Amino acid sequence: MSASFSKTPVVTPVLTAEERANRRNAVLSGFLGWTFDAFDFFILVMMLDVIGKDFGRTRLDMSWTITATLAARPVGAILFGMMADRFGRRLPLMMNLVFFSVMEVLSGLAPNYTTFLILRLLFGIGMGGEWGVGASLALESVPAKWRGILSGLLQEGYAVGYMLAAGAYFLIYPYFERAHPLHGWRYLFFIGGLPALLALFVRAKVKESEAWHRSRTDWTDYRRKIFGNLRRFAYMAVLMMFMVAFAHGTQDMYPTFLKKELLVELKLDPVRWSSLITIFSMVGAVIGGIVVGKVSDHIGRRRAMVLAVVLATCLIPLWVGVHTLSLVFLGAFLMQFMVQGAWGVIPAHINELSPGALRGFFPGFAYQIGVLLSSGISSLEASVGEKFTYSHSLTYSMLIVMVCCGLVIWFGPEDKGVHFG
Repeated sequence: MSASFSKTPVVTPVLTAEERANRRNAVLSGFLGWTFDAFDFFILVMMLDVIGKDFGRTRLDMSWTITATLAARPVGAILFGMMADRFGRRLPLMMNLVFFSVMEVLSGLAPNYTTFLILRLLFGIGMGGEWGVGASLALESVPAKWRGILSGLLQEGYAVGYMLAAGAYFLIYPYFERAHPLHGWRYLFFIGGLPALLALFVRAKVKESEAWHRSRTDWTDYRRKIFGNLRRFAYMAVLMMFMVAFAHGTQDMYPTFLKKELLVELKLDPVRWSSLITIFSMVGAVIGGIVVGKVSDHIGRRRAMVLAVVLATCLIPLWVGVHTLSLVFLGAFLMQFMVQGAWGVIPAHINELSPGALRGFFPGFAYQIGVLLSSGISSLEASVGEKFTYSHSLTYSMLIVMVCCGLVIWFGPEDKGVHFG
């Protein structure tokens, strides 16, 4: 007895030129939004000493302005994330871009440390809202098979923003410093207001996500879904706590380590060489995010991330333990390749772990709760670094963080390729 089976052909939908353009624009808006957000954040990191000198404050005092930004980000994730689930992704994204740009400009006008600290806290609200809304809009607009590599591209807007901040510190800041020795830093914050213009691009060129239309729900069901997924949310928050500590622990105080210890030892200009090393490390970050993001499409999200974290752990001695300029460049490049390689998987990974009806709020809020829980990493490293050395502070703090991070990723869930909408 024989039987014949016929296979149903897989029909690939043919997209119009307008639909293809909308996909590109959605990804571009998410990428540029995160780029500008990171630029505005890392301008402070690059000029921590300079701003502290203007306000008459120590490095440790100024590190609290970084902590304030990180700690306020969950508030933005709640406000803009819930708006994104209720009213669509576009409007909250546009409002967010304008809000954090205005806070950046006002930071440049701050008359004293207290005002500056409050404005950086408000900036953190804007920074906390952008990632979740921008990532959900971008990843809901592309096919599942592209999520890994586009996740890496999207996340590395952060590295590009850091690179641009370092470039502005290297190329633009010296000009303003010569003209206004004590207040030259303020002009870079004024430049940070330009991202508001991206809101016009989103309004004109980006359409609302179809996945949002299919997944939207009423508030009663929305609340039920939130409380019904608390266990998944708790895992994602812990994951993001260690991932944020992994990133900010290797980035925020690294320029201070270079300028205070390594470049002094090598007798090199701190502004010039800390900028160049940072820029080169961010080139590694961009490449790492895209490469590991693509690898995650083949070997899975968790395996790709754990591989990057393990390799980063092995690189710690090369990252902060060498005293030759060429090896410093190599260590910075490889460390950020691995750090942002693991991070390049995150947008796809935690959006896939999130319920469709909650995708504007759920991944972004989990991310920012992780930010809140790890927001003291910079201040901790600064405190230990001032008492002992920054090389020892960065080494031991990151060794602990990386080991914990790898374990949390490995024993967690994965929903690679899940259908959106």
